[in-house]
Amino acid sequence: MIEISFKQPTIDDQELLEPYFRSVKELSCEMTFANLFLWSGHYHGEFAIVDDMLVIRAGEGTEYSFAYPIGVHDAAPVIEKLMGYCNEQGVQFRLHGLTNDKRADLEQAFPGKFEYISDRDSFDYIYLSEDLISLKGKKYHGKRNHINRFKEENNWSYESITRENMGECMDFALEWCKQNGCDDHGRLAEICVIRNSFRYFERLGLVGGLLRVDGKLVAFTIGEAMNEDVFVVHIEKAYSDVNGAYPTINQEFIAHEASQYRYINREEDLGIEGLRKAKLSYRPVILLEEYRAELKQ
Repeated sequence: MIEISFKQPTIDDQELLEPYFRSVKELSCEMTFANLFLWSGHYHGEFAIVDDMLVIRAGEGTEYSFAYPIGVHDAAPVIEKLMGYCNEQGVQFRLHGLTNDKRADLEQAFPGKFEYISDRDSFDYIYLSEDLISLKGKKYHGKRNHINRFKEENNWSYESITRENMGECMDFALEWCKQNGCDDHGRLAEICVIRNSFRYFERLGLVGGLLRVDGKLVAFTIGEAMNEDVFVVHIEKAYSDVNGAYPTINQEFIAHEASQYRYINREEDLGIEGLRKAKLSYRPVILLEEYRAELKQ
């Protein structure tokens, strides 16, 4: 019998798990401890260490799937073990979040054994930091106009997020949720993520920025460095009735906090039409494809 013990991550697991994430250079926004820890409650995320590889499982009951094993060793023996584990449990073996590279590795190790399903709602939007800061060229004409109008019409200021202004940001997040429908399960989960982001802000290595108009907070954002090349934006909130707040916080945050990174990963659109339109409008240099893989019966 194959024994694998999965557990939900706590902040105390950071020291154990961070080296696994740091050992691989990835573009996917899921490849950080903070992402796993903060969203584990919502997605029922759990982890186990199998043959010195990090295995992440998400889902409830028998409807779960695994991320591709993370670490420096060959993933194939670990996947073989997970397949045996699922077989003993009477569960179909599934993988999620496969990039094209991981899909190719899986197919090479197990030719013809898997069916691959494109997961468009989970594609990551990745941009050059230089593009998001400068907004040069005709394609960004509309963005520049929105930002210029915001700056001309408002008495505005930018601040980095610190312990001194986190309380204001949390109050803002609650008000934003109230205005946009707090009965939505995803939005309530995001409020929990924001609260824990602030609670463990320094320990998780997070950074943030906010915008004020006439001293009042109108937008904030939170992100972290994935590695020396990639910075990921986890949270971005702005009042929709403050014209230009969203593009301005986007530009100012990257300019102040993440200009040293080549790529900015602004995560997926979750299939939300308005979010997809907004993220495409910034012209990603990489639309990182992700797939699900199911073991053929």
